[in-house]
Amino acid sequence: MFDIGFLELLICGVIALLVLGPERLPTAARAAGRWVGGARRMVSQFTSELDSQLKADELRKELREAGDVGLDDVKKTVRGALDEAKQYEHMIRSDKPLQKNTVNKQPVAGQSPKSDSDNDSQENKTDQPDTPPTPSDKPS
Repeated sequence: MFDIGFLELLICGVIALLVLGPERLPTAARAAGRWVGGARRMVSQFTSELDSQLKADELRKELREAGDVGLDDVKKTVRGALDEAKQYEHMIRSDKPLQKNTVNKQPVAGQSPKSDSDNDSQENKTDQPDTPPTPSDKPS
């Protein structure tokens, strides 16, 4: 990267030793090492991020090209399925039982309020014909 030889590094070290002195030179060397390490990490992180963005861009282009080819077929298939579902829609709606709209009845004075399950059980009892139980229906 930089064309620095051993002689240039030696001269920089001697100048640093004269300026900082032997006591502060190790701490300055550690700080310089941290700076150089941080700069290298930033550069490597930047290049890896740039590479990943380029790969993602290439993948997007490939997906667009591949997606444009089969998109019309997918649209036709989906529209056909929706049209077929609309044809059978009336059959599904007519098969569902009609639900009764129940109105909340106010209890009369002296009576306890009935819950919906009580009302359902009363309706079920009135819907059944009054026939005497057969011997097979009696509990043993």
